[in-house]
Amino acid sequence: MAIEMTVPSISWMARKKPEGQDDYDWVQENSAELFNNKRVVVFALPGAFTPTCSSTHLPGYEANYEKILEQDVDEVYCLSVNDSFVMNAWFSSLGINDVKPIADGNGHFTRHMGMLVKKEAVDFGYRSQRYSMVVDRGRVEMIFVEDGKEDNFAGDPFDVSDSTSMLNYLEAVKDIRREELARANAEDSTDS
Repeated sequence: MAIEMTVPSISWMARKKPEGQDDYDWVQENSAELFNNKRVVVFALPGAFTPTCSSTHLPGYEANYEKILEQDVDEVYCLSVNDSFVMNAWFSSLGINDVKPIADGNGHFTRHMGMLVKKEAVDFGYRSQRYSMVVDRGRVEMIFVEDGKEDNFAGDPFDVSDSTSMLNYLEAVKDIRREELARANAEDSTDS
């Protein structure tokens, strides 16, 4: 049985440089703006400046950004339960220019996704489980969740949420998805 899942309707504050400005300012964002009428990739990780997240997870998506967009994807987002100041500093330190940050500082989005886990054993408090997903117009099309989704899990698996796994999935479904969209559009035009 398939599980229908939509992303939660959440708002958060982000530090951004508004168009025409040189300085950062607070900008309210919400999940509807990011996900409605778009097909996006989101990958979530436990924390900025942490080893796997900094050496492989985020840089891998940055390196494959253009290839991912070629698979009928509108944007790629990195989500972490960190504040916007930390996310901006982390992206800057790694030279990330294409992937966009989602600073889920209060963990509301992560909690509503069912992905908020305790990482108290390493003094992280509450953090996101490591996962990646494709969101098509607000609906979760596919989600890849790493093993160990439980409070204070000792390991840090990184086997299914990487950019290569995501790209492999997107490439595998690209033609099928395009055929389904063409069929749906043809049906819509005959119904009108």
